Amino acid sequence: MREHVTDPYVQQARKEGWRSRAAFKLMEIDDRDKLLRPGDLVVDLGAAPGGWSQAAARRVGPKGRVFALDLLEMQGLGGVEFIQGDFREDATLRRFETLLAGQRPHLTLSDMAPNISGVSLIDQARGMALAELALEFAVTHLRPEGALLVKAFQGSDYARFVKTMREHFASVVPRKPKASRDRSAEVYLLGRGLIGASPVSSIET
Repeated sequence: MREHVTDPYVQQARKEGWRSRAAFKLMEIDDRDKLLRPGDLVVDLGAAPGGWSQAAARRVGPKGRVFALDLLEMQGLGGVEFIQGDFREDATLRRFETLLAGQRPHLTLSDMAPNISGVSLIDQARGMALAELALEFAVTHLRPEGALLVKAFQGSDYARFVKTMREHFASVVPRKPKASRDRSAEVYLLGRGLIGASPVSSIET
């Protein structure tokens, strides 16, 4: 608790009105890799409390769209369309796809993390399972040449997951933003250039 309260990113997030310190992770990666462009369509998986969705909405601007999906409730955010539900379930996916109206996202974001058990092997496995779900979602829904930014956890499954991502994206690179605590095993993987997505005629460029 003391670490959280004294964390400079937590203090800065409160001062600047960000939902969470995680917003600084996304913005730092975006400053480097130029992921979020005005007018883009973005999906944020496991979005609550909304730090990444908030940052994404500001960067894609009023002509862009940000969809936030989560099992938990999330307080409304300007420029963000929230869907409460499990994105693995058909009912939630149908609501999402109805709102898409034939479009496909440019970018899928996932900062999902498991509830921590304190057992590193269990936590790492659960974290990578969430990353795999995000990858499956992205491969299914992204437009051709779309991108995925997903939280992963270094450990026994990490190399295998990177290999799988490289089967689906032309480029896969790791990112460790400054706002990510040094002691954390988290690392963000950026996949760009979705391979093998089938074009949809109604997609807007």
